[in-house]
Amino acid sequence: MTKVITTLVVFVATVLSANAQQFEQGMGKALGTWGSGNATEASALFERIASVEKTNWLPNYYVALVNTTEAFNPANAKNATALINKAQTALDAAELISPNNPEILIMQAMINTALIVQDPMTNGMKLSAPTIELYDKAIKLAPENPRAVFGKAEFEIGGAQYWGTDTKPMCEQVAKSIELFAKFKPESQFHPSWGLDRAQETLKNCGK
Repeated sequence: MTKVITTLVVFVATVLSANAQQFEQGMGKALGTWGSGNATEASALFERIASVEKTNWLPNYYVALVNTTEAFNPANAKNATALINKAQTALDAAELISPNNPEILIMQAMINTALIVQDPMTNGMKLSAPTIELYDKAIKLAPENPRAVFGKAEFEIGGAQYWGTDTKPMCEQVAKSIELFAKFKPESQFHPSWGLDRAQETLKNCGK
């Protein structure tokens, strides 16, 4: 009986190890593809991983991140709505797997921002307050998360510039986020760690 149990444990461990290796290889390939500038192929790779890794929120998160990032690119203006819709569908799936996840809240705020950029007149008033609420919730859940602090500050800078109000308080929060980036340690090599370069660039241009 002991021999049977030992064999079963070894078999399960081997299967889990193989699955983990496949996940790591797939994620590494998808991130590398995105890094080389092929967002469409990267999104497709993340979608494939998500279809297999049904209890892991990260692949769908990256589908949302890739497509939202592309929606902000002026060169994709004609496809922006489709990109945002794909991002939202993927993020909804990620949230079902991992509710109350600060990174998913931050990603939702980014999707809202993309919608505002696409149609400021319709979506500005409707989504501005909910977007701030998303960042506030993310900060409450993870006060040391630099993307939450920076994202809220960046979003508020956009509003302040639009209304002609002082951006100094937001610039101070951007500086704080850079300090948080220096201390932040993602849970794994595939957990979100992006944002430092954007924060540094924003701080450089703050108050100008």
